[in-house]
Amino acid sequence: MEPRRTGTVVAFDEHRGLGEVEAADGRRYPFHCTAITGGGRTIAVGTAVRFEVVAGLLGRWEADALTPT
Repeated sequence: MEPRRTGTVVAFDEHRGLGEVEAADGRRYPFHCTAITGGGRTIAVGTAVRFEVVAGLLGRWEADALTPT
């Protein structure tokens, strides 16, 4: 299992529940609101987070287990 990464939420569409995280290395990973830990379904753009990278349903890497820091 890869170590958790750090990054920042750079986009989040509350209506669709879709967002994007930019990792510290500059790579961007999409995420769905169900990937936010703690039971919340929204997260503000600019929030610093720790997250895991997992294989997504569409064959791309996605952010999961987003935890605000």
